[in-house]
Amino acid sequence: MLQENCTAMLDFMFVAFPTQPQYQSLFFLGISTVYAIIITGNILIILAIWRNPHLHIPMYVFLGTLSVIELCYTATVVPQILVTSLQKRKFISFRSCCAQMFLFIGLGSADCFLLAIMAFDRYVAICKPLRYIFIISQQLCIHLVMVSLIVAFLISLMLVWLVFQHSFCAEHGIQHFFCDVPPVYQLTSNKTELSDIGILFSGVMAIAVPFLLICVSYLFITVEVMQLHSNNACRKTMSTCSSHLAVVVLQYGCCSFMYLRPNSSFSPKQDQILSMVYTLGTPLLNPIIYSLRNKEMKVALKKTALIHGSSSAIQESLLISEAFLAENAASMD
Repeated sequence: MLQENCTAMLDFMFVAFPTQPQYQSLFFLGISTVYAIIITGNILIILAIWRNPHLHIPMYVFLGTLSVIELCYTATVVPQILVTSLQKRKFISFRSCCAQMFLFIGLGSADCFLLAIMAFDRYVAICKPLRYIFIISQQLCIHLVMVSLIVAFLISLMLVWLVFQHSFCAEHGIQHFFCDVPPVYQLTSNKTELSDIGILFSGVMAIAVPFLLICVSYLFITVEVMQLHSNNACRKTMSTCSSHLAVVVLQYGCCSFMYLRPNSSFSPKQDQILSMVYTLGTPLLNPIIYSLRNKEMKVALKKTALIHGSSSAIQESLLISEAFLAENAASMD
């Protein structure tokens, strides 16, 4: 139960931001540049899938949904980080902190579940190609996305309740850039073992379970690919899978370190760096990994860039990304 005499008029202060003006400017410029690339890349993917009817198939529906979720996911924290970094008083209200945590955890968990769904989609496409259209129907796609969102926000609701049911009577300084679970939970004055277990269980459901499903899917894919007689097809499939797994390991590894650990091992500096990786790193890499290694998506992205004018910079970035990926593929050969 919330103790109103402690929390009713409470504001939290972010104390992780750089204090010197030159570092504040560099911080703002770096975050805003990465955020602009994330917005551009994900919007291009959404437009490319929407404008090309031949891409209205489950794989690209999941990819488009992932881009929408990642746009919303980053929008819950990055604009606030940018605005707060330029302010002298770096405060957030109690209710705003609750809302931000709820949306951030909910959308982040949905992102994890969707990555697991996409891995399952690849498993069916590679291991059961003749039955793919019967297993992965449009109706199943909608149901999987809806269930992942519902479960993700239920987990988020439980986490927010577990954190904010406690009182915040002592410290109000969050050792972070936004309202995430570990740094806010550190400020509570009456932690219980039940709350610790509940937060750990929520992390297992949102992170460990989807990661296990992804590992199982790719294990079956690897077994199937190893049985292929064509070395070229085997190499291409494994190259694509390894790229996807690199992003998955990056995201789940950082999230696991943040949420699947004892409360006593909280480390502000490490957590601040790791949170930037899964908040900005994976939304930046996912469009490249899931799109620019796909010929159909590359063609659709080029068409979309040409249609939407002012696209010389966008086209240049696409060409640079393609050259980078081609170089990597050549080195693998």
